[in-house]
Amino acid sequence: MNIGRVVGTVVSTQKDDKLVGTKLQIVKQLGLDCAETGSFVVAIDAVGAGQGEVVLYASGSSARQTPITKDRPADAVIMAIVDSIEVDGATTYEKN
Repeated sequence: MNIGRVVGTVVSTQKDDKLVGTKLQIVKQLGLDCAETGSFVVAIDAVGAGQGEVVLYASGSSARQTPITKDRPADAVIMAIVDSIEVDGATTYEKN
């Protein structure tokens, strides 16, 4: 699992039939301090995340383990919206 922030949406009218009905989000990876690392993924959103939200996402074969992504050509999936992050006893992120 990775931590990321939703920064955009990908809209595609022409796509594989198995992707029809999915919401594609652009997610920038975050470090433990919630600073962007510079890398990003396009992920299928399985939980209804919105712009700017901090999320947990999985990539690779693990991305196809949710009911929404099972048997779909997915390499990344948003599977949780983060409420807070605590590292070494200090809160590094808390959802407003």
